[in-house]
Amino acid sequence: MRNTDRVTAALLLAFAVAFSVGALKSYQWWGPGGPGPAFLPFWLGLVMAFLALLMLVRSVKEKHPGETWLPRGEGLRDMLVVLAATVAYVALLNVTGMIIGTALYLAFLVRFLGRHAWWLTAAVALAAAGFNWLVFVHWLRVPMPEGVLWTF
Repeated sequence: MRNTDRVTAALLLAFAVAFSVGALKSYQWWGPGGPGPAFLPFWLGLVMAFLALLMLVRSVKEKHPGETWLPRGEGLRDMLVVLAATVAYVALLNVTGMIIGTALYLAFLVRFLGRHAWWLTAAVALAAAGFNWLVFVHWLRVPMPEGVLWTF
């Protein structure tokens, strides 16, 4: 997996650094009431960069060259399914809203890719969506896209 890990780690490292720098350039670090909107994205980017760097170092130390970077067969199919589901999730946010969209997205991935039972699929989807609602909408009062489905 050395080749795959190198490419993935390099891409994640570049993204993480850009994410942290973008947070500092676009948002305020600290405000009169405490941490500003750049605080959390900056630290998340740093943690992600650190983990990507660890992955890169590990892949350089590994002796076996590993598989090719692009998966084949079922791995390629699964990757394309996740990509298509993610694009559909984002494209339909104005219709489904964040909470319902998250539940549908996770239900699809857990059932289709994980091939888990319906009860587990529903439990994971509802628990994750409920947790998102509880933390972000109820507790932190973050405005989330509600979508057309939320209004019914």
